[in-house]
Amino acid sequence: MHSGLIFVLWAMAVGLMQVTGGAWLAILSVASLAAALLLARAHCVRLLLRVKVLLVVIVVLFAWATPGEAVLVDWPRVSPSHEGLMLAFEHGARLLAVVCWVAMLLARLPAARLVGGLYALCRPFAVIGLSAERVALRLLLVLRYVDAAREPHVRHDWRQWLFASDEAAPVVSFQRESFGWQDALVLVLVLAGLLGICW
Repeated sequence: MHSGLIFVLWAMAVGLMQVTGGAWLAILSVASLAAALLLARAHCVRLLLRVKVLLVVIVVLFAWATPGEAVLVDWPRVSPSHEGLMLAFEHGARLLAVVCWVAMLLARLPAARLVGGLYALCRPFAVIGLSAERVALRLLLVLRYVDAAREPHVRHDWRQWLFASDEAAPVVSFQRESFGWQDALVLVLVLAGLLGICW
C-alpha cells in the first residue's frame, strides 16, 4: 500500500476517533492499546511514558474542574464529578488511541517510506508555493535527530549542523512510490464507507 495512502487512512481514523464516544470509544481504545503492544511494543511503551503526565493532567482537570454531581456525596468539596469523569475518560481514551496509532505507524513504516508518503501528499500543494522537497527533508532530518538522540553515549547538538562541512553532511534520501490501482480501490472503498456512515 502506498505510504501516502497509509497517512490518509491514519488521519481519517484519528478524525473519526474524535467524534466517537461511549462504548465504541472504550472498545476502540482498548483494541488500539492491545494492537500497539502486540505490533509495536517498544514504540508504544516509549510514547506512553512520554505522555503519562499529560494523561494525568487530563484526568485531574476534567474530573475535578467540571461542575456536576459529586461522586463522593459525603465529601463534595474534594470529590470529582460524574460529568468530569466521563469527560476525562473520553479525552484520555482518545489520546491513548492516537498515541497507539502513532506508535504502530512509526514501527511499521521505515523513515524513508514515512517521508516519501508525506512528500507525495505535499506535492499537489506546490501550486500555492509549498515545497514538498523541503517538507520531506525537514521531517527526515528530525527523524534522524530523534533516532540519534536515543544513543546516550553520543553528545548531540543541533548547532553543529550549522558549521558542518559539505563533506561531513549526511546523504539524505527517501522512497518515492507509485500510486497503483489497488491503492485507488482502497481509497474508493473507504470513501464509500464513510459516505454510507454519514448518510
